[in-house]
Amino acid sequence: MQPTESVSHLGALVRRAAVRAPEHAAVVDVTAGRTLTWAELDAAASAEAARLAAAGIAPGDRVVLVLPNGVGFCVALFGALRAGAIAVPVGQRSVAREVAEILADARPAAVVTEAGVAADVAAEAAVPVLSPPDPDARTGEPLADPPGGEAIALLVYTSGTTGRPRGVQLSHRALLANREQTAALRPAPVTPADRVLLALPLFHSFGLAAGLLQVAWSGATAVLTERFDPQATPAILREHRVSGVAGVPSMYRALLDVDPAELRAALEGVRICTSGGAPLPPAWMTAFREATGMEVLEGYGLSEAGPVVTSTVPGRSKPGSVGRPLPGVELRLVDAEGQPLADRPAEELEEGDPSDDFSDTGDDTGLVSVRGPNLFSGYWPDGAGGPDADGWFRTADVGYLDAEGDLHLVDRSSDLVIVNGFNVYPREVEQVLLALDGVQEVAVVGIPDDRTGAAVKAVLVAEGVDEDAVRQWCALRLARFKRPTVISFVDELPRTPTGKIARRVLAVTS
Repeated sequence: MQPTESVSHLGALVRRAAVRAPEHAAVVDVTAGRTLTWAELDAAASAEAARLAAAGIAPGDRVVLVLPNGVGFCVALFGALRAGAIAVPVGQRSVAREVAEILADARPAAVVTEAGVAADVAAEAAVPVLSPPDPDARTGEPLADPPGGEAIALLVYTSGTTGRPRGVQLSHRALLANREQTAALRPAPVTPADRVLLALPLFHSFGLAAGLLQVAWSGATAVLTERFDPQATPAILREHRVSGVAGVPSMYRALLDVDPAELRAALEGVRICTSGGAPLPPAWMTAFREATGMEVLEGYGLSEAGPVVTSTVPGRSKPGSVGRPLPGVELRLVDAEGQPLADRPAEELEEGDPSDDFSDTGDDTGLVSVRGPNLFSGYWPDGAGGPDADGWFRTADVGYLDAEGDLHLVDRSSDLVIVNGFNVYPREVEQVLLALDGVQEVAVVGIPDDRTGAAVKAVLVAEGVDEDAVRQWCALRLARFKRPTVISFVDELPRTPTGKIARRVLAVTS
């Protein structure tokens, strides 16, 4: 049974779970071999809040968290929130430049981290550095949660469409609304009885909000690993009685390299697998289902939406679709000016655009626009760029709705390659190349071209395929302006910590 009573502060989720089932495991830290019950996590979070207050942290101050997945991160997060601070999660693998940019923008009162790059950068910037929290610390009296609601809980940095880090301001209201919206799916992605494997980085909104906070909403159990190891995953699934798996597409692809019989046996106790953070290639979805008998439910979201916007459900998933909006989330497609496609004159829709031939479905592509109580409060520090006066937020994602109302993503508008004035959606070219035998993975990016403005570059992971074969394949399947002019082969594609292909890296490498 899902929680029903209203809460206005994220810290109340921990307290609610601690009251209901104090001895129920809240966090299982596989890497450290440590488990905290909900009562222990609640007490440790209060102790951390007291420690931060003693260090001078006041409500509204930013506290940067640079910690690995584990009990320490969970205590630090809820402790900061309980102190009334704004938690700013940052990846442990961030380089000095990235950390410095975030510190300069967020102007935090403290950085909670271990010795390393972040500590060095903070010291250089004269920002106080606090050691990771002690999960065994306790205070005499539990601390009351400060006001939540519209107060900002998280400041999540994302490059978005600008290429520069921007702080997404997520209020307690937005994050709690998205947890309730997600919990309203049937079947619910997380129930109190579930033990959810989170090998996702918790500094990212997918692992943090859709993962850890969803577990807290339900009073379930989070099974955390510091890093994803596909070969170790079957043993973790069995030993920790995992019933739910949240992952990015590359994780499911990596699991296909595990012995199929071993993987299938390990998944016998798993009732649900979800994928997000990046498009799940239909071929990977099919291969995973054939190897394991498990359906992967794909969703779509973004940090600005808390983060989940759409999801497929069992029995209604279809390759290439990210499903329908969550209950309480509105979605529509708009043009570059924000006008809903449904409002455009029929003659405009019939004329079309020669660059909009991502598919032959006849469906019109547009920018995904979202409205709901789960939306962010604009970008740090002044709230600029948030939802418009009518509550709509226009994303940079391009998609279309099929006849059944399911969303299909085409690409991010920021990734468009404009060749001689025509738009090339990288994902279209990627899907064509993935259909060539021997091609395992591919990424398409734009590179400067003196004659056409930009050209298409394809980077492939493949066996038994050469450049001539790729060119011949594309000549029969892509318009001339969409064909790659530069083709290269690599052993593996570079990825961000959340599993997305690092397109900007590919665009500047040979």
